[in-house]
Amino acid sequence: MSNPSVETLSTGARLEFTAAAIAAGVRSGALSPIDAVEDALRRISERDPELDSFVIVRGEQARAEAAALAGRPDLSALPLAGVPIAIKDNIPILGHPLGNGSATTVAEASTENHPVLDRLRRAGAVPVAMTRLSELCVWPSTDSHDSIVKNPWNHELTAGGSSGGAGASVAAGMVPVAHGSDCLGSIRIPAAACGLVGIKPGSGLVPRELGENWFGMAENGPLTTTVEDSALLLSVMADRPELAELADPGRLRVAVAAGSPSPLTPVDRHWRAGAERTAQVLGETGHTVTPARLPYPRSPIPLVSRWTAGTAAYAEGLDHTLLQARTRTHIAVGHAMRRLVRARQVDKMEAAMWAFFADFDVVLTPTLARPPMAAHGWSDRSWPSNVMAAVRFAPFTPVWNLIGWPAVTVPMGMHPESGTPLGVQIAAPPGGEARILALAAQLQALQPWPRVAAV
Repeated sequence: MSNPSVETLSTGARLEFTAAAIAAGVRSGALSPIDAVEDALRRISERDPELDSFVIVRGEQARAEAAALAGRPDLSALPLAGVPIAIKDNIPILGHPLGNGSATTVAEASTENHPVLDRLRRAGAVPVAMTRLSELCVWPSTDSHDSIVKNPWNHELTAGGSSGGAGASVAAGMVPVAHGSDCLGSIRIPAAACGLVGIKPGSGLVPRELGENWFGMAENGPLTTTVEDSALLLSVMADRPELAELADPGRLRVAVAAGSPSPLTPVDRHWRAGAERTAQVLGETGHTVTPARLPYPRSPIPLVSRWTAGTAAYAEGLDHTLLQARTRTHIAVGHAMRRLVRARQVDKMEAAMWAFFADFDVVLTPTLARPPMAAHGWSDRSWPSNVMAAVRFAPFTPVWNLIGWPAVTVPMGMHPESGTPLGVQIAAPPGGEARILALAAQLQALQPWPRVAAV
């Protein structure tokens, strides 16, 4: 007789569909990893036709892995025992082609796994599917000529990008957690757009191995429905078990930078109000909350040159005739701007941030400046229209990639017009992952959010 399924672990099935709950059920013997994987595959079959989150569903392979996992002698000690997970299609999985969201993909299967995937599997996770992303991870909407990943909360809008498939798959309750990667916000953008927790770790915590790594700006990390799950996955990805323990944050000095980073990027009043409400909640909890302005780069060149030149380096050896027109132009601009990339740009920016943080422990901003873009064919639009849409949509996330500091987004309310979630971003100096997760967990306890959209 089969063990109970995820759906029967409690009467609140959706509330229990977390990595922590599934792993606890498998470790205790109340749930079989086979049933946990079957449950995720069923949800994918039922819900993904509306959203188009996945490139590949690893049905038979995932079932075989779950069966093998069930026989492991150390099953009761695995932190992610039986947890179904989606993997962004920009890291290699043995036996599958690496897509990178592009028609330039070679058909040959990968001959090795990414180190992060190895760590997830050793911890007991089962990769059930590979998620869609924007071409070469460049764009903040996940679409191509024949596919648009839709937002589970409003199908007329995008799920964000570049980890759009990851965000949609978790927000729709198809998988409890997903892997993503973040170069200029590619975890935090879809996490915020879809009402999830998404953390970009600081430099050096999690193995990168993401092609050219965009001059050190790219990081791997998790997208989840709870802070507990984000801490758990990050602890496995980083091979740092202590990161799974969420401590009391204590009383922190919180800077609130709700204003726009640039005159070119006005902030939607509801996104700004969400950050200000969150600051008020933190102040009432006992934190010292101070309005402030972050020392954002005055010139866009450090970021734009790395965004474009990093893409050009990543596209070395690809057949450019198969790339989307917007990406080809992006690469051409990158070749021209490569000479403008200077290490001292980052040194100057980081020095300004260290001076700012002499008076603060963390900073709070809106995660995005406006609701997600319309779920239209952005891949068929011009390069300037895509760049301007990206800049206006997500101006708050890139600076933390530029300097390599950790940042997390957590949901905070719903946008009354778009019907999509709002989110706030919390950032801290290097080594601050535990601190920002602790504060995020406190916010989750103070103002719980709806965890799964009704697809």
